[in-house]
Amino acid sequence: MKLYVIVPLCALITLTQQAPSRDKCVCDFTNSEKAFPHDKLSAVEDNASRCNTYITPQKTLELESLLLGLERRLPRLAEDVSTLEREDDGELYGVISLQVIENELMEIMQLIDRLNSTTLEDQHLTTNATKQLEDLKAEMEELETYDIMQVVKRQRENQLLKSNLTKCKNGRPTTQPTEPPRGKCPRGQFRNITGPRMYIEGEYPGSYRYGAWGRDSKPEAGKESWHWLVMMTSSDRYSNYVRLYSSLSALIVGQSTPGNVQIHSSNPATNTIQGPNVVMYRGALYYNCYNQDEVCRFNLTSKTVTNIKLPKGTRYNSKGNFCHLDECYPFTDLDLATDESGVWVIYTTNQDFGNLVLAKLEDDEQLRLGQTWHTSAYKQGITNTFMVCGVLYATRYVDKETEEIFYSFDTTTGVERFNLGIFIKKMYPNILSLNYSPVDQMLHAYCDSYMVSYKVLFS
Repeated sequence: MKLYVIVPLCALITLTQQAPSRDKCVCDFTNSEKAFPHDKLSAVEDNASRCNTYITPQKTLELESLLLGLERRLPRLAEDVSTLEREDDGELYGVISLQVIENELMEIMQLIDRLNSTTLEDQHLTTNATKQLEDLKAEMEELETYDIMQVVKRQRENQLLKSNLTKCKNGRPTTQPTEPPRGKCPRGQFRNITGPRMYIEGEYPGSYRYGAWGRDSKPEAGKESWHWLVMMTSSDRYSNYVRLYSSLSALIVGQSTPGNVQIHSSNPATNTIQGPNVVMYRGALYYNCYNQDEVCRFNLTSKTVTNIKLPKGTRYNSKGNFCHLDECYPFTDLDLATDESGVWVIYTTNQDFGNLVLAKLEDDEQLRLGQTWHTSAYKQGITNTFMVCGVLYATRYVDKETEEIFYSFDTTTGVERFNLGIFIKKMYPNILSLNYSPVDQMLHAYCDSYMVSYKVLFS
């Protein structure tokens, strides 16, 4: 055996040749490198997994929600105090106003307490996470010294190359194309959305998967800051009341005032709510009437219901739902929407072969159907619709993290588009109701029992 042949092939191995005997030759091989610390690698992986568990997007969104609630609440309090100073008569009016202000202060203090608690938790989390990341980085750098053949480095480069190729192949635009729909809008053209701006569980976290929430798109005097919530409390399909909150901060902290307004004592019953696509406009709730191809309008003040029947052939009772490849959302045959001009209803009929039909609801004393438009967008290929400035928008399911606003129909020009490419970052896989509020230019989404909001951007 020649020594100069073996050494180049075994750079990491030392060779010792023992004295030959008359009938055999024995060689001892000794590994000159340190043994790989498998236990240390396992510990690093465990620490990284725990760090991922502690840091979630929900923690950041909780802080944003509290800050947004405080931002909305403080100007309202200042306005109420100013009104009291101007109009205080020293007697009944002053006492009532002081009680209102006292309640508002109590809500703000509760909001601040929650904010302080969340801030302290986040500070501790940030400190601990920073220390853990520094330790993990040092440990990984030490472990990389064992990669003498640079296998890990090559794998990392290959993964990066594959990722870049995938992005290049399937890349999605992050902004809307340069030619948006041409509907007339006082704020300019709808361009994009940002957020989520707010993400909350509400009073019943995880209890009611289907529902809707938002603001009155044309609120009555004194109720400008009110928010409403409707949950499908029976079989994920039906409801018989709307829950009211005096402000966004009250909704965030879970204090319902004035509480529930009941449509009927039974659930379901004639003229109660069927399906999650619900909106509020001018102090009235609009929804699909139970077991009917009709729209109901429930006046929250008079407690009266007005109905309007949709055209013959309208699909209802879960025969014309919103869907994606994996699931259909039951009892979403009729979708109600609001924008700057009023209330709209989106549905489909047998005569339209399942394509979207859009109609304006005229908000007179007697509810009636106004102008109607027929589109070429197939309803069961859509997950949600909403209106902004007379333009109908439709979304579709991309994956568990993403929804796409892909379609628009301009009621002014009749122009349809199927290539908008505006993406919604989801907190949960399914957006079960989606509606635009012209009061605050927000999209309010109800996602698997969670309430999420997005800011609408105009040009």
